[in-house]
Amino acid sequence: MAEQKLSNSLLYVMAVGAGLVVANNYYNQPLLNLMAKSFQVSEAAVSNIPLFTQLGYAFGLLFIIPLGDKFNRKKLFLFDFIAIISSLLIAAISPSLLVLTIASFCIGFSSVVPQLFVPMAAQLANPKDKGRAIGIVMSGLLIGILGSRSISGYVGEYLGWRSMYFIASGIMLLYALVLVFKLPSLTSDFKGSYVKLMQSLWKYFKAEPSVRLAALRGGLGFAGFSAFWTTLVFLMEDNFNYGSGIAGMFGVLGIGGALAATWAGKLSDKMNKNRLITIATLVMVLAWGVFEFSGNSIIGLVIGVIFIDMGLQSLHITNQNIIFSKNPEARNRINTIYMVGYFIGGALGTTTGAYAWQWFKWSGVASLGLIYTILILLVHLIFKQKTV
Repeated sequence: MAEQKLSNSLLYVMAVGAGLVVANNYYNQPLLNLMAKSFQVSEAAVSNIPLFTQLGYAFGLLFIIPLGDKFNRKKLFLFDFIAIISSLLIAAISPSLLVLTIASFCIGFSSVVPQLFVPMAAQLANPKDKGRAIGIVMSGLLIGILGSRSISGYVGEYLGWRSMYFIASGIMLLYALVLVFKLPSLTSDFKGSYVKLMQSLWKYFKAEPSVRLAALRGGLGFAGFSAFWTTLVFLMEDNFNYGSGIAGMFGVLGIGGALAATWAGKLSDKMNKNRLITIATLVMVLAWGVFEFSGNSIIGLVIGVIFIDMGLQSLHITNQNIIFSKNPEARNRINTIYMVGYFIGGALGTTTGAYAWQWFKWSGVASLGLIYTILILLVHLIFKQKTV
């Protein structure tokens, strides 16, 4: 394993794959109105689809990602892709909202491959290029998150929401074939049982305050981000009379902000990480301030999307650079702790965002996001000296 080096071609294969796989978790967001009409349910009821997808992702992170420290990762990837493809096909033919909700949980549970790529890139990269490697893989992942909304918005509008899941299953099959030929077979060092592997998560959680703080910062940031994207499609329809295609197009705008991930990765190799996190959080505060006054302004929403993506991705990359400097033999388990916190935050944001929209419409969503972001700033400023 130590002999392996991270070539640029492998790095970009992982970056592309991270984007393609994580997209499965976000295709549903611009399609929620179409799903609600298809099953004749309320907007609040159909918001369970992204909620259960994110909960599934959190459980997948908890129970699958630690296996990267125990088993051959190439074999782990291939078994996981069988589960991804099966889940997508079940979603495509779902006869009811309940079946779609269960399939969405399974999609989230199995679509955790990118979180094996990120520590793998950190492991194989030269130490001085670790931030850059993480940033490139995360750029691919983030472009997948944002681009998925644009693609699914248009596919849903012109071909129906079920078509998106059929298309996604085909994409996963093709990428799995690429991995068979391109991905190296990396063995792992952990020799204990699965139970001991899982028990060690608690040990690292207790022992590493920097990991706990990173998980809290990331979870709060992703809570606001998820609240925004879950409710944007409702704002577009209610205030602007636009369909899922236009809501999805905001993902394209966010890609510009997501490209900040590569830049942030390079900066986090050189700059004081506490300062970079403070700056990233202030950019997100600015974004939510813009959103607060943009319920009827497309231009304001465009500016806010770019800022929130730049801020969140810079925060996320810096968090990961911090945690991957700890315990290199347990990077997958460290990443599990961080990402479980991150996506629990996403599930919280999806739920609270849906209720904020239901009760207070857009001003409630914007205020909620601002509260989450101010909490990031507070916990970071209070606890930062203990962790970096």
